[in-house]
Amino acid sequence: MEMLRQPWPWYVAGAIAGLTVPALLLLGNKHFGISANLRHACAACLPSNIRFFKYDWKKEIWNFFFVAGIVIGGFLATQWLSNPGPVTVAPALLEELEGYGIRDHSKVLPTELFSFEALLTMRGLIMLVGGGFLVGFGSRYAGGCTSGHAIMGISNLQVPSMIATASFMAGGFLMANFILPFILKL
Repeated sequence: MEMLRQPWPWYVAGAIAGLTVPALLLLGNKHFGISANLRHACAACLPSNIRFFKYDWKKEIWNFFFVAGIVIGGFLATQWLSNPGPVTVAPALLEELEGYGIRDHSKVLPTELFSFEALLTMRGLIMLVGGGFLVGFGSRYAGGCTSGHAIMGISNLQVPSMIATASFMAGGFLMANFILPFILKL
């Protein structure tokens, strides 16, 4: 049990993530990705005359089980595998966060950013609502999410996935280094 509580080396976790691609392809030519589940859920729950939702979503029902496994695994890990000690944050980052008024480091997500009270601030509204919208819109606009493009698409040598993943990385660098500091000062 103690082995499960410790962080795994990148080469073990990476190999496990990488082996999902050939496993899914061998198990029925399935494609890995999470964002398509929203489309499947809408097609299942909203039977309407919208062409985008008119397809046999039942062929993709395995994906619902995959996402359910992610949720259940996250719950189990939180309940029985999480580290009860305080969250360790690098001293330089603590100092930088202090400059933005972020002082609560008792949990993985600081309550100054991720709480209902924070949602009522300009900073929280931009980060939670605006960020959520951009992630949802962007994953549909790009034809998939980061996991689908970066893990499945690149392993299949799909040029659109390589372009999308490079764009995700560039956007992440820009956000973390230029836009996020501006938002955190609000």
